[in-house]
Amino acid sequence: MYCRFCGKKGIHSILNLGHQPFSNSFLTKEQLNEPETYYPLELVVCDSCWLVQIKRAPKASEIFKDDYVYHSSQSPANVSHAKEYTDMITKRFGFKSVVEIGSNDGYMLQHFKEKGINVLGVDPATECANEAIQKGIPTLIDFFSRSLARRTVRADLICGINVLAHQPDINDFVSGLKYALNPGGIVTFEFPHLKKMIDGLQFDTVYHEHYYYFSLMTIMAIFERHLLEVFDVDEIPEHGGSLRIYARHKGGGSRSDRVAKVLKDEEPMRSVDYYADFQRKVNKIYYDFVNHAYASNLIAYGAAAKANTFINYCRLDSKLLPFVVDRSPFKQGKFLPGSHIPVFDEEMIKRVKPEYVLITAWNLKEEIMKQLSYIRSWNGKFVVAIPRLEIL
Repeated sequence: MYCRFCGKKGIHSILNLGHQPFSNSFLTKEQLNEPETYYPLELVVCDSCWLVQIKRAPKASEIFKDDYVYHSSQSPANVSHAKEYTDMITKRFGFKSVVEIGSNDGYMLQHFKEKGINVLGVDPATECANEAIQKGIPTLIDFFSRSLARRTVRADLICGINVLAHQPDINDFVSGLKYALNPGGIVTFEFPHLKKMIDGLQFDTVYHEHYYYFSLMTIMAIFERHLLEVFDVDEIPEHGGSLRIYARHKGGGSRSDRVAKVLKDEEPMRSVDYYADFQRKVNKIYYDFVNHAYASNLIAYGAAAKANTFINYCRLDSKLLPFVVDRSPFKQGKFLPGSHIPVFDEEMIKRVKPEYVLITAWNLKEEIMKQLSYIRSWNGKFVVAIPRLEIL
């Protein structure tokens, strides 16, 4: 294959998680006997631009369907983080118009609207977008693209949280940002930092929705090709370590020292050797966890996409993992893709009293352990598998 950004052919496999279904394609009971589509889930790195990407990219329209189950407002952490971002960005820049790409159910734009700022969401998932519209958030039900930007979208601030990796045509997407951004405006995007993912063995961040896995150096190269420049970056703790980049039209002024610091930290990533041991270390996580799972009474908390990557890679089913608990009513009563493990609400934990609770959202383990602290009353314990097996 050729790199989907630079077009070069120097592609090296760094992680193969086998064939898996889409991580957010939850099933109803009626669908359990119907065939599921599996795609190879393999990561490769380009030795020219160093962009990490999945080897085979499914069509976005196959993933982000009308019944897309991920609703951002169901996570208190998401809503809190969005509110903090809104307060920070308006205080720092004070723009009058905002476009959020991947606006989901309006969980962030509602905070901008409360401040009297003109807002517009762009999201292809019909159910989520309609929920935002019902909240009074104007939303285009579409994929953001250069064509869409040239026709309808203009703003002082264009932002997105964990959406940049969802774009199969990254060149078309970023060139669209150039068209949509008003003079003097800025673009911000947040995404899991590839360096944190590799160093922290966060392989469950890999799923088909994430076409790309970014370092700062690759983002800067992509933006510069389309006459945008990254002038600042924040290192933030979300999702095990993320970056928030700030970009503008090229030639807008000086660059923050924080950019140079992150680029220096990323220097080892300009070598195929940096990625060479990733598969072996991920395999060790698999063996350690599966040995524990076979010997314990285990359920899981959290039915996010990363949980499905982990569960399907470990080949778990309802015999080893009888059920998963999730707070989202959009997932309760459904079944995980691939494994067909049922999803229940939290009351099931109190009813069954499992010996172990696997925390799939390891980045929120402190919050979840506090929420489920009552399992200690029957000597229940927590399990975290990434970056290593821990019994807590």
